[in-house]
Amino acid sequence: MTTPTKGPLPALTPRDWDSHPAYVYPGYKSTVKRGPQKPLIPLKASLGELQQPVYGHDSIGEFDHDLTRNARKNGEPLGERMILTGQVLDERRRPVANTLVELWQANASGRYVHKVDQHDAPLDPNFLGAGRCLTDSEGRYRFLTIKPGAYPWGNHPNAWRPQHIHLSLFGQSFASRLVTQMYFPGDPLMQYDPMITGTPERYRNRLIADFNLDITEEGYALGYQFDIVLRGADETPFENR
Repeated sequence: MTTPTKGPLPALTPRDWDSHPAYVYPGYKSTVKRGPQKPLIPLKASLGELQQPVYGHDSIGEFDHDLTRNARKNGEPLGERMILTGQVLDERRRPVANTLVELWQANASGRYVHKVDQHDAPLDPNFLGAGRCLTDSEGRYRFLTIKPGAYPWGNHPNAWRPQHIHLSLFGQSFASRLVTQMYFPGDPLMQYDPMITGTPERYRNRLIADFNLDITEEGYALGYQFDIVLRGADETPFENR
């Protein structure tokens, strides 16, 4: 379901393409094969781009935001519990309320629940690695999950992906669509990973969460804050394609 935009089309702030990874980044082999080889052709904003998907609270299950409970079968998932929260902001840094935030990740051993993932690490029967929630009136989202593990990925010799979490949002319209990856502070693998080094250095900090003791729950879970800007000069970089 989408909502129509009434009246004249609002002006959209241009995307800051300099802050995003290049479509083709030689260090990330897949981009060489699938990235566009010719200049992109910009199109004027249309009504379709300015509509937005609509999700009601009845579309979200009770435990969809809690990855420690949404797939339990015979016990709690294994690993380090963590809270991930933050604020979703538009191109003018205003809160985006009631927008869907989707999350997916590897388990504590660095393995996804997906048939393509053949990493020789155990699956956790009590952890699906996927969740979703709606932002509140102030644009805030909150997930309870397990800190993901690093995993090998074959891009280059001895290649390991840093610990990371994928996030997907639409925001206020299809024109503010964003798919990104969030990394953890101090991870030594980031310097070797072409998915993050493909992002211009001055903008990489936008992909790294902040540890926050105020979000941490004593004796239960560590807290991380990751604010997301959907468009404009401060926008969060796209994940490297």
